[in-house]
Amino acid sequence: MHAKDILIDGYNRIQEEVHAAVEGLDPDDLHARPSPDANSVAWLIWHLTRVQDDHIADAFGLDQVWLTQDFQKTFGLDLPRHDTGYGHTSAKVAKVRVDSGDLLTGYYDAVHAQSLGALRAVAAKDLERIVDERWDPPVSLGTRLVSVLSDDLQHVGQAAYVRGLVVGS
Repeated sequence: MHAKDILIDGYNRIQEEVHAAVEGLDPDDLHARPSPDANSVAWLIWHLTRVQDDHIADAFGLDQVWLTQDFQKTFGLDLPRHDTGYGHTSAKVAKVRVDSGDLLTGYYDAVHAQSLGALRAVAAKDLERIVDERWDPPVSLGTRLVSVLSDDLQHVGQAAYVRGLVVGS
């Protein structure tokens, strides 16, 4: 098994868990927050998708799905167009509201398709390419891909936990 196959498997698992976390939730459930400063399922799924969209697009020199497929307009959030949710205050978390989980999963699926397209083209030597020199040591493509995978799995796990608190399953 090649490294890219392992990465593809990992990203496919994110997609499965995103759908499982959102499926069957109504808008009240999607926006429920276990405490006033906690994140909602909607915010967690939106955020993990924005991070994947932003970071994968940047690493591969692609345009963000958020912008090219008009999700930024469709979501209609009162947030800057390149906002990924990083460092959001409780008030900003509350701004991430959707009418349906279908919008969240539709956006995730579109980002996932772009991510898989990029991953399928990766050769082993590509994983060593430096994609971010703002860090010490600089970040390679392989490190960035694993970082996004880890971050997304953590957030989808949080969404599943919040779902369990809200609906009991």
